[in-house]
Amino acid sequence: MIEVKTVEGDEWLVTVKSSAMTQHRVRVQKAKAEQLAAGKSTEDLIRESFRFLLEHEPNTSILSSFDLPLIGHYFPEFEREIQKRMQTAH
Repeated sequence: MIEVKTVEGDEWLVTVKSSAMTQHRVRVQKAKAEQLAAGKSTEDLIRESFRFLLEHEPNTSILSSFDLPLIGHYFPEFEREIQKRMQTAH
């Protein structure tokens, strides 16, 4: 389960409940969120970004604090894939 809550401004708190529960502070600037979210909410973007991450690594391997675009540093296909997912999301 992925729970996303706004903290303040561009910062979000994400709780991932799997075999272990983890919390992550994620920052995403509004312009970047709009670019990636394809008209969906920033909350939906972050949730889908964590689904992407969890397909590649366990939640215990995800950084505890990071800027959302950093995912593309580790997974170069991230931006292209997340835009595609957000366009097809309901």
